[in-house]
Amino acid sequence: MPIARVALPVRAQSAFDYWIPEGLAVGPGSMVRVKLGPRRLVGVVTDLASETDVAPEKLQPIQDIVSGAPLAGDVLDLGAFVAAYYQEPIGLALALAVPPTAGERKLRTQAPDANRLTDEGHLALPGRLARAPSALNCAQLAAVQAIAAADAGFAVFLLHGVTGSGKTDVYLATADAVFARGQQVLMLAPEINLTPQLLDRVREARPDLRIATLHSGLGDSERRAQWEAAASGAAQLVLGTRLAVFTALPALGLVIVDEEHDLSYKQQDNVRYHARDAAVWRARRRNVPVVLGSATPSLESWLHAREGRYRRLDLPQRADPRAAMPRVSFAANRSARSSDGVGATLRAAIAARLSRGEQSLIFVNRRGYAPSLVCAACGWEAQCPRCSVRLTTHRVPPSLRCHHCGHGERLARACPECGNVDLTPLGYGTQRLERCLADAFPQARIARVDRDSTRAKNAFASVRERMNANELDILIGTQMLAKGHDFPRLTLVGVLGADNALYSADFRATERLAALLMQVTGRAGRAQLPGEVIVQTDFPAHPVYTALAAHDYARFADLLLAERKDAQLPPFAHVALLAAEAHDRSDVDAFLGAAHAAAAALVASAHPAVIVFSPVPALLQRRAGLERGQMVVQSARRVALQRFLPEWRAALDSLPGRRARWGLDVDPAGFG
Repeated sequence: MPIARVALPVRAQSAFDYWIPEGLAVGPGSMVRVKLGPRRLVGVVTDLASETDVAPEKLQPIQDIVSGAPLAGDVLDLGAFVAAYYQEPIGLALALAVPPTAGERKLRTQAPDANRLTDEGHLALPGRLARAPSALNCAQLAAVQAIAAADAGFAVFLLHGVTGSGKTDVYLATADAVFARGQQVLMLAPEINLTPQLLDRVREARPDLRIATLHSGLGDSERRAQWEAAASGAAQLVLGTRLAVFTALPALGLVIVDEEHDLSYKQQDNVRYHARDAAVWRARRRNVPVVLGSATPSLESWLHAREGRYRRLDLPQRADPRAAMPRVSFAANRSARSSDGVGATLRAAIAARLSRGEQSLIFVNRRGYAPSLVCAACGWEAQCPRCSVRLTTHRVPPSLRCHHCGHGERLARACPECGNVDLTPLGYGTQRLERCLADAFPQARIARVDRDSTRAKNAFASVRERMNANELDILIGTQMLAKGHDFPRLTLVGVLGADNALYSADFRATERLAALLMQVTGRAGRAQLPGEVIVQTDFPAHPVYTALAAHDYARFADLLLAERKDAQLPPFAHVALLAAEAHDRSDVDAFLGAAHAAAAALVASAHPAVIVFSPVPALLQRRAGLERGQMVVQSARRVALQRFLPEWRAALDSLPGRRARWGLDVDPAGFG
């Protein structure tokens, strides 16, 4: 009896055995539908066998094949790598590569006609007029030639270009040679909101290119159609967010990771993989070059380039010869003439732009009206009943909300402790700034961009179109506006609240602040109009601000690497974080105590290169009604940690009487 081992998206075990009905053509990579208890699941065949340890009466048949095209070998290998490296079941890892199956229906297996897909399908339609391509400058041309010299073999290039330096032009020029060879290009973008504008840039420059896009914002049927266009080879360019790294691509010739530093590439739950690192692994497996682009590269990539594992290519100037980097100045964070956080210097700069018909962007990385509500009489603060954080005050609609668990309640009219009606919102968020600037500049056309204002479909795209059409004067927003946006008439960027990150306990906070500030300041002066950036801060001499003023990320990155090396923190140490949560703190402590004992025993017996740290509460000790704790294991050698983790994972799985829910995060984005 022919047997198939099927990896299923469950945590119970790696794979399950099923018998193959006669006439069903099943092989490694086949996506099949099977029963597991009462559930019908889609899994991936990983291997075939002629016998099994499962009793014949318990062995069930494969029900059907959900796609006629099996996953290619490199996709199976990528799933196996992700499962092994990040210590996750192979079924969950391979589930990332399986396209939506549209419920119980058997889906068509033929690839769609790429030219018949509509504009909604994001495949480029022939016949659109293209903007005349701009000539590459010397630095761009040198980068393209360096990548081309890789001669289609594996190599990693770190494309470090200042904001507005034309990294996308380098991507496209490099991709043209790949398309000419009849091969495909995979381009990753960090966020869904960046995908449409990147798509528009590509369409405008290459109107006849067949493009498929893949991200979670598409419906199941549309994602399926896009996946099939990629898997059949009909799509020349596949543009998507982190999940697109698992797409089947029969003729892959180049991988591009735009904004490679972005935290969005790291999956924070379920299978906690990093798409940038998975993209590099897949490029190596397919023996093709990979380009990692950023104005603010991650310290991991920066170190790889400094040590010669990656080749760094620099774009030190803006692509538009009329554009220069913006002038950066600093203003007092608190002054007598401030209004809701906006100082006199910034208000005067906004007024000057309004008089000239130019646009301003005011950046504050806090949504809502104010981050807290306090009683002026007794000091009471509105706290989330389910998390160890304060509730954020919202005015549209009036409410108190938790930005961690989603808890909401009415805006208090009086202090519940002393009855005082003088409740004060402290600090400022996007809603408060919107009201402040509307009062200060009643004739200005103002829009707010944050998670609250862009929930409706196409809301963000509408704001971009209004900015490009010069129908807005002031844009207020969070980090959603920090990268990838190009508004020619935007000449002023004001930054508020940046100092908050300097107080963070997260060791990556300063690195992220530098990246965020350099990205958001790069929105100013991207065409012929000169740009200005005003940062309100109490610490203008801090290294992150001096680097910002000098537009010198390289020096700042080297400084941070020196600090990390002294402290033996990533990228000079390789880390795994075990996080646990439960309703009772005692259950969290008991589990982490047992996990710590198991890790210590393994280190003592066979893994001396691994360091085990004691369990501690998480930075956010309580979230959504659950108590949280964590512990860290690390090693100076990646291979030593990778040898330790499977044994520790097995020990964790076998701990008795476990009441805590836990997860293991390899190469965590932070220790929060």
